[in-house]
Amino acid sequence: MVNSERLQKALEITISSGYQLSREAFDFLKLVATTEDPVEVINKALETVKIMKNRPLFIERSLLEDVIKFKENEEGKKASEDKQENEQASYMLEGKGDFHPYAKDVEADIKIIEHFSEKMNAGGNIEDYIEYFRDRLRRLERILRQRIDVKSATSIIEALKAPQGTKLKIIGIITEKKEQKDKIILTVEDLTATATVFVTDKNSKDLIDKARLLLIDQVVCLSIAKIKGGALIAEDIILPDVAKKEAKRASDPVYAVFTSDLHIGSVKFQKEAFNRFVLWLNGKYGDEKMRKIAEKVKYILIAGDIVDGIGIYPNQVKELQLRDIGKQYKLAAKFMEQIPDYIEIIIIPGNHDAVRKALPQPPIQNEFLENLQESRKIISVGNPCYLSIHGVEILMYHGRSLDDVISMVPGMSHSNPEKAMTLLLQSRHLAPVYGGKTPLSPEHKDFLVIERVPDIFHAGHIHTLGYTSYKGVMVINSGCWQEQTEYMRRLGVTPTPGIVPIVNLQTFEMNFISFT
Repeated sequence: MVNSERLQKALEITISSGYQLSREAFDFLKLVATTEDPVEVINKALETVKIMKNRPLFIERSLLEDVIKFKENEEGKKASEDKQENEQASYMLEGKGDFHPYAKDVEADIKIIEHFSEKMNAGGNIEDYIEYFRDRLRRLERILRQRIDVKSATSIIEALKAPQGTKLKIIGIITEKKEQKDKIILTVEDLTATATVFVTDKNSKDLIDKARLLLIDQVVCLSIAKIKGGALIAEDIILPDVAKKEAKRASDPVYAVFTSDLHIGSVKFQKEAFNRFVLWLNGKYGDEKMRKIAEKVKYILIAGDIVDGIGIYPNQVKELQLRDIGKQYKLAAKFMEQIPDYIEIIIIPGNHDAVRKALPQPPIQNEFLENLQESRKIISVGNPCYLSIHGVEILMYHGRSLDDVISMVPGMSHSNPEKAMTLLLQSRHLAPVYGGKTPLSPEHKDFLVIERVPDIFHAGHIHTLGYTSYKGVMVINSGCWQEQTEYMRRLGVTPTPGIVPIVNLQTFEMNFISFT
């Protein structure tokens, strides 16, 4: 077998054993391959790693140098290593065949349309929050007024002045909702006044159900009737919502991988599954159909939580493999560098990453981003981000506010995150609720309003795979790469790790591949 083939075999054995070669180690292995058998070197290195007290995830150059310097010449040991080599290669090279990456010859087409940068409001006083919610109201009112059935909406002050028996529409932000036995009481506010609107048991069941789904701080249009005594009775509730659309399609048959929540640094990170994922991207894992898909993967979009972070949830330290966030990002970089360089990687931060927790979030800080970009280019943007890849417009959002939606809205659960994401589309806002689990920064512009309707809405955070199509928008929650933590168990969250959604950007065909 020629040197290049033995090198490839050595790489396969390393990954199938649950480890990775650092870039320096691989370069060194190539250098010594003219005089040493790289497979034998790797097998001896793996023997050494197995007896280490703290086993590394990556095999470094220094270890390979020691193996060559002190290697043993026992024939029996060599025979055992050959047998192990054959068994591991047989396991990892399922459906071995030619791999011709079509995507390698396709030029990337990425446009960042809008994302949150470092230019943020440094304030946080009451005036900043008032202006923030005013901006939210103005933006969502403009969206609502694009609807034919809302164009005639009047201000709340005019509604309060209207005579008894008048029917009209108002647009406002819900500041309070009380549910009683025979009615739901909504307090609604605009820039002119505040009003109380009643949904009673005399209303239709459909309207009552709509009212129960409403969230505090949501902007809506209410169709109302003014009855005797001046009370305002709701007759309909109209959300900003998205209009049905025809999705844009790529001109080339390229694929995008949607994933999130790697949580590298956690002992629950599924490194073996992620290794198989990396092997698949390199055409070294999977059957013929899987390899055909891998050949056309041009983009990987990661919706936050690259690392597990420090002090994010109670007793997290007990489940950390690395207790230094800088080291977590360095380890993430070593995994990223194994992904073919013709595949574009785009990342946004999540609540576990090294950025501020309040939304919107700026890109991952330079000191940690440099670790990720040591060996390959990674496009890092803020959360949320609106971008176009090959002409397909995508809204990427980590998904922190889905916790609030799931806990507050009847019928929502962690098992079906796509339902909560659909409600965000209907609200035309990524984090309607203020004061819940999702901290919001009072920026002068509300970056969380969904002003452009995407072709694909991608989020994570919930750790559960979910998918649906809503009015022509593909909605994806991409699961995770982390097994159930003790904190998840207490919350009743059952994750679905290692399952990756892959979308053909030309046909919008969806494939799911499990690497567990």
